[in-house]
Amino acid sequence: MTQSRNGVLAVRVSTVGQGIDGDSPEAQIEQGKRYAPNHGINITKILTYLESAAGDNQPMQHVIDYAIDPKNGIDVVLIKSIDRFTRGGSTTYDLLRRQLEPYNVDLEDMHGVISNVKINTLEHLGMKYKWSVHAPTRKTELLEAERAKDEVRDILTRMIGSEIRYTQIGYWSRAARYGYLTEKIETVNGKRVVLIENPDEAPLVRKMFEMRAAGIYSDEQIAIELNNLGFRTPIKVIRDKNDRTKIVKRTGGKPMTAKLLRAYINKTIYAGINTEKWTGDKPVKCKFKGLVSVELFNKANHGRISISFDSNNPEQPIVGHTQKQEKFAKKNVYNEEFPYRKLITCPHCNNPLLGSASRGRLGKYYPAYHCSHHGHYFRVPKDKFDTAINSFIDKVTISPERFDEVAEAVTEVWRQRNVNLQNEDILHANRRTELESQIRVIVDKIKLISSPTAIKYMEEELIELEQQITNIDNTEGEEMNKKTIDIPTILTYIKYFVEHMKDLLIDHCNPILRARYFGVIFDTVPNYSLIECGSAEIEKIPGVNELFRLSHSGIVSMVREKGLEPSRPEALAPKASVSTNSTTRA
Repeated sequence: MTQSRNGVLAVRVSTVGQGIDGDSPEAQIEQGKRYAPNHGINITKILTYLESAAGDNQPMQHVIDYAIDPKNGIDVVLIKSIDRFTRGGSTTYDLLRRQLEPYNVDLEDMHGVISNVKINTLEHLGMKYKWSVHAPTRKTELLEAERAKDEVRDILTRMIGSEIRYTQIGYWSRAARYGYLTEKIETVNGKRVVLIENPDEAPLVRKMFEMRAAGIYSDEQIAIELNNLGFRTPIKVIRDKNDRTKIVKRTGGKPMTAKLLRAYINKTIYAGINTEKWTGDKPVKCKFKGLVSVELFNKANHGRISISFDSNNPEQPIVGHTQKQEKFAKKNVYNEEFPYRKLITCPHCNNPLLGSASRGRLGKYYPAYHCSHHGHYFRVPKDKFDTAINSFIDKVTISPERFDEVAEAVTEVWRQRNVNLQNEDILHANRRTELESQIRVIVDKIKLISSPTAIKYMEEELIELEQQITNIDNTEGEEMNKKTIDIPTILTYIKYFVEHMKDLLIDHCNPILRARYFGVIFDTVPNYSLIECGSAEIEKIPGVNELFRLSHSGIVSMVREKGLEPSRPEALAPKASVSTNSTTRA
């Protein structure tokens, strides 16, 4: 009768998905329980690991540590096969197994490859040396360990290689980005994975791009609005390194911030262009649609990242990056004392003029616009500069016969914004319902627990959820006030400002807005010498926005060829503020 041995059953699978969704761990345990009684093994412990054994960290080291501990009384470590024990190759296998020999603990597999029989080649002579004792199956075991290692390389080469190839073609091989869902579809390349719109998250992605492209919101304002609409980062599960069945913590679920917003805005995948390591950092046009258009993506990124297409190959996108000059990185462009700073260029070098006040000998400050660090001297006192600007603005008018065209365009913008407000109402309602559901769940939990600490944290979470509901109510109240202003009222304001341009460009109480309204007239930054030239030569000023033309009488008149909306993102902000003052959202 075979002597009974105490054994530990070691079970390992390579991936979390295989261990959670598949039957591999259960199958190994069932097979081990059937094998053990027939081979004199009494299983006293079952250790399961959901982790790859191809790296430096070998999960079976924990099994060996347990088996060689004398207090556990283990005689044999039972495994299904060598590839379940390790995939690190013959060297790793030999190092692991040799740790068991000094403690007289055997290693046994259910496939019969490993044998614990030792043969002494000098036994017939009654002699024994260290070199004369060997295991006949050792060579076979080492070859099997190498085969297991080669199998890992072959599997990963086929799997990862295929994913890289299809990524370079334009399909998707990773977890879905925020705003998307993954879906397998039939294609000419077989059944492949693409990204489709997530109905809950995609509207928020479009919202962030649209608000940033408008140019009238700060990143902080956009972040607050997205959080009110229910934005939260995706939740990720962190598992224990040794036992992948255990969840250590969950990360994510955080609100939007200005820094995070800039990271999302830079992702070309939202425009249907994939740029990553697997594409060799080269842009690839995806086989699925983006959430925003390329034009909207470029406007939202303000030129720092732009997408274009090769004229010779329309299917080949080009992604350009413009590095921000560190020299001006931390300087504020908008200065109330010098509102035209960087809005007008130097007549000598065409670099944007700066504004500052120099101190005289008697301690008096002399404000002026000037050009610096370009090898020449140009400085205009602030009073003279403002006089030249105001003199030019006095000649700017809008032709009254064009008002109908302006009114039509403004009405269309107003209708579109009303549609957007209705969509936001739906998002607010869904978010409110979600928050109320979370509050009810927490209240039900509080009724069932008695721990003061747990109740304290739940109460803090309740206060935070109630504050979010309050913010939604406040936002809805602001939107309701905007909805009460009808289009006739808006057109009345528009007509007034069309007839009184001076109120916007000269008499406006906010100097920064006054300067931004001035910029609407131009497609390119105007030159100071041409602004100062006077009415006799006003027709020589280049770069005037397509909405305007210069008449020989010295009057700037509006024309409309491509629509009311200006082509420049810089021009979009003040024009929207003027024409839809009652509907523009702060």
